[in-house]
Amino acid sequence: MKIAAIIAEYNPFHNGHKYHIEQTRAVTGSTHVVAVMSGNFTQRGDIAVAEKHKRAETALRNGADLIIELPVAFSLSSAERFASGAVSLLNSLNCADVLSFGSECGDAELIKEAAGAAHYAVTTEDFIGAVKSGLPYPAALQKTVGKYYTDDVVRALNEPNNILGVEYVKALNEIGSSIEPFTITRGGAAHDGRGEGAAANGVRVLSALQLRKMIFEGGDVSAFMPDAGDLGDYADIRRLETAVLVSLRLMSPAAIKRAPNVQNGLENRIYKAARAARSLPELYFLAKTKSYTMARIRRAVLCCFLGITKSDAKLPPQYVRILGMNEKGREILAAAKCELPMDTSLAALMKRGDGQKRQALLEERCANVYALAFGKRRICGGEFTAKPVIL
Repeated sequence: MKIAAIIAEYNPFHNGHKYHIEQTRAVTGSTHVVAVMSGNFTQRGDIAVAEKHKRAETALRNGADLIIELPVAFSLSSAERFASGAVSLLNSLNCADVLSFGSECGDAELIKEAAGAAHYAVTTEDFIGAVKSGLPYPAALQKTVGKYYTDDVVRALNEPNNILGVEYVKALNEIGSSIEPFTITRGGAAHDGRGEGAAANGVRVLSALQLRKMIFEGGDVSAFMPDAGDLGDYADIRRLETAVLVSLRLMSPAAIKRAPNVQNGLENRIYKAARAARSLPELYFLAKTKSYTMARIRRAVLCCFLGITKSDAKLPPQYVRILGMNEKGREILAAAKCELPMDTSLAALMKRGDGQKRQALLEERCANVYALAFGKRRICGGEFTAKPVIL
């Protein structure tokens, strides 16, 4: 029994994701696959196009064996925090052997070297000075690493999947995990890119960004997504636009500042932008500066809207919530020696302690908002009645 772990959003699950699972099994010799998957909100500062249990079912039908949820305080966060939360959950199972992720470079040793470089770089005066000068975190990191390391290491920090891989390795190192990082070269369309590519053997691949655009426009995505016909009603953040604008217009700068990663005056920019903006894209544009990436602005806005605070972001994962499994998934659970409370029921998990209750109630509150983003709006309370996917 060899268990591979994957960290993903599957927003939506497409041919490239299926290829990644298949290659992970083939190359590592893994017999079982567990995936930590974002719930209703995503790392780019958006909502998931399909509900999490539906995405979990698609993943289970296409190679995964066990799906556990990454809580919203981590899924709607920086790459570092996203990786830290997901790796912590996987490590708590005490049964995963390898962590498989896609990367542009396809070189695990280079990713490890880049992780070490990044860990060192952020401690230097060069990096601190670059950030103080107004450079965004990624640009400041690349500039600092470029002063001390070779060009291939710098390039490894210049691609989105490489960067996530670096954060996964950093998170593994920080907790002294025995899980071994493994990477597969990302093929086909670039991350958030446009245009079709091929992963291998003619597998047709579009980026998740392009697929979401096609879904919103009513396009045919069946050639690029397994089980595309099962997508059904989808969620779109534009259906929450007025609610987001109203919420932020009613907030003070001090209230906005309570959101994670809102600092150095960003609260004032968001406050002013919210009072002038008539749409979400306009709000993001007015709040944006050279010091902040657009993804960071989107995440900050959503965290303000949802009431996610800095204290929520500091709380480590409090439980392992199972979204779905098949027979091999049950075997993973039997092998696990989990350090955290584990269950399929959020209602049951919130009874396990104060930390579990706090994290579960945040998840439930955010899910109630997400329920309004569908074409056919849904009622509150779905988080406590949802059934796991069992195949």
